[in-house]
Amino acid sequence: MSEGAGADMTDAGHEPARPSLPAGDRVELSAARLQLLTEARRRIAIYQPALSDDVYGSPAELAELRRLATSGRGAEIRLILHAPADALREGHRLVALAQRLPSTVLVRMPQEELDLAYASAYLLTDQGGYLFQPDARRATGRASPADRAAQAPLLQHFNEVWERSARATAWQPLDL
Repeated sequence: MSEGAGADMTDAGHEPARPSLPAGDRVELSAARLQLLTEARRRIAIYQPALSDDVYGSPAELAELRRLATSGRGAEIRLILHAPADALREGHRLVALAQRLPSTVLVRMPQEELDLAYASAYLLTDQGGYLFQPDARRATGRASPADRAAQAPLLQHFNEVWERSARATAWQPLDL
């Protein structure tokens, strides 16, 4: 065997690490978000301090969110927003989906000051994918389609905040 012949081989039984997704500007963030939504099978978790029209509002993103929400048993979209009433008032398109499918699109709002001061945003998928923006107001971040080790601390943070948060009653459909 020539020198370096096994350099590209991985340990038996282990898949090679999947490459990172570019996430350095708005276009790359949008593409990474859509790819992650497309690759998710049944469950995602979204932590988004504020919901602007360019985040989870495009027709392609909404189609993937709808696909996930209606994917059958085990389907779940968990969303943490600091100000869900703002998204409702501004008519964000995700609100209508959450109102039509309240059993699978679950929205909560943090109650503690520490949680409300958290400025980052992220998307986590059931496939180990993630998109993390250290500052949700800036169009830069890092992403991977499958990196459970990098996703784990974000998922732990999400679950902890989720447990301390209250249901976003502003998004509940009115039963008339």
